[in-house]
Amino acid sequence: MTAPSAPAQPAASGQTALAARLSEYRPYALGLFRLVTGVLFACHGAASLFGVLGGGGGTGATAAFGAWPSWYAAAIQLVGGVLLTLGLFTRTAALVSSGSMAYAYFVVHQPQALWPLQNGGEASAMFCWTFLLLVFTGPGAAAVDGLLAARRGPQREKAPEAQRVTASA
Repeated sequence: MTAPSAPAQPAASGQTALAARLSEYRPYALGLFRLVTGVLFACHGAASLFGVLGGGGGTGATAAFGAWPSWYAAAIQLVGGVLLTLGLFTRTAALVSSGSMAYAYFVVHQPQALWPLQNGGEASAMFCWTFLLLVFTGPGAAAVDGLLAARRGPQREKAPEAQRVTASA
């Protein structure tokens, strides 16, 4: 006769149920994360270009139009932030914005000191990794990208099928 098996631990099943419940809201949390991050990034760009929102004089506003790299960085922040807020071309905007923040960290901040706390590069590092995450996760809920994909959804389903027929012929 075998010993009865131990009953399932309530904590494990409770954690599984909680994880399943939270997973239902993942697209909405990701969409809100993208929206808030996009607004914050756009505010940095607006502050730098136009000296608004407490931008401290605007680094881009004092530089001539097209001055490298400050004006371009501010333009990427403003345009990328707006695109991310809308969820339009999310992965592309996030990739360009991530690269811009990596450049800002390694060229502007890192030569001053090794650690972000010492060189003032915390925001650049956090934005860089945040945008890289969005490149891989996508926009989440409430994004224009999702609306565009839904509109062309039936066309996308037909395309692979047509390719298979052509490839097998």
